Amino acid sequence: MSVLLLQLAGPLQAWGSSARFARRTTEPAPTKSGVIGLLAAALGRDRSHDPADLAALRFGVRIDQRGVPVRDYQTAHHFETGKSMPVSERFYLADAVFVVALEGPDDLIDELHRAVRRPTYLPYLGRRSCPPSRPLDLRVREAGGVEQALREEEWRASRWYQRRHREPTVRLETLIEATADDGRVDSIRDQPISFDPAHRRYALRGVRHGYVEVPNPMAPQPPDHDPIAVLGGE
Repeated sequence: MSVLLLQLAGPLQAWGSSARFARRTTEPAPTKSGVIGLLAAALGRDRSHDPADLAALRFGVRIDQRGVPVRDYQTAHHFETGKSMPVSERFYLADAVFVVALEGPDDLIDELHRAVRRPTYLPYLGRRSCPPSRPLDLRVREAGGVEQALREEEWRASRWYQRRHREPTVRLETLIEATADDGRVDSIRDQPISFDPAHRRYALRGVRHGYVEVPNPMAPQPPDHDPIAVLGGE
């Protein structure tokens, strides 16, 4: 089993797990259905293609830079009749950065790695209006699982964001797909069953919340000499 590591960074992201009429919300972190849809598009798959092989990948997210929620109102007119459509309320995450880990068979992970580097369809971060600002590909880890990959990957937050933190390490939240041994966990309806526009279906998935400590590359470094000795003090 291998692990594919991705970074999701952009001016805006939107990861909805539910929508009601003209209100389009976003989760605080990428959903499995959203990322699997991104990978299916990178492979060039049609929406009617069965996503079972991708949905079977174990999924985890690390929140490297927590986004700022923003709300937008959008208007539209019917293409044929010109009639005004209902005003839609849409929510986004601004300036967010996430590290995503997907664990699965070596051959499938290698195929996804190639597809992310040369996607058939351009990737977007939840909605077509949310393009990524950095390359998605980080690396493929040949050993270890999702937990180890998220624990050992370097902090991917923006430099200006890292400078706000002066401590040598930072504590980052993780959301990792639960296993049967995890006991009581949270659940979210983002396990993709079908992306077919005529009959989209998603199942519940267990999610385990946790934290990891990673080094802060922008933390102030202690002096490499004794300042008192340099000044001639005792």
